[in-house]
Amino acid sequence: MNKNTVLAIATIIMILMGLLLIGLGVYRYADVAGWGFSAVGVGFFAIAWVFNALKGRV
Repeated sequence: MNKNTVLAIATIIMILMGLLLIGLGVYRYADVAGWGFSAVGVGFFAIAWVFNALKGRV
């Protein structure tokens, strides 16, 4: 497994966790805590975007 494969797998995992956290924020915790879950989910998307951008350069 090379570095690009590891970054691709990490990107997929981060996207899935981001979707899970946003889903929890919207459906499970609809009160104030939902805003926190959704914000962390968006943060996971940002980190996944960085991993995807690094795929060919590391």
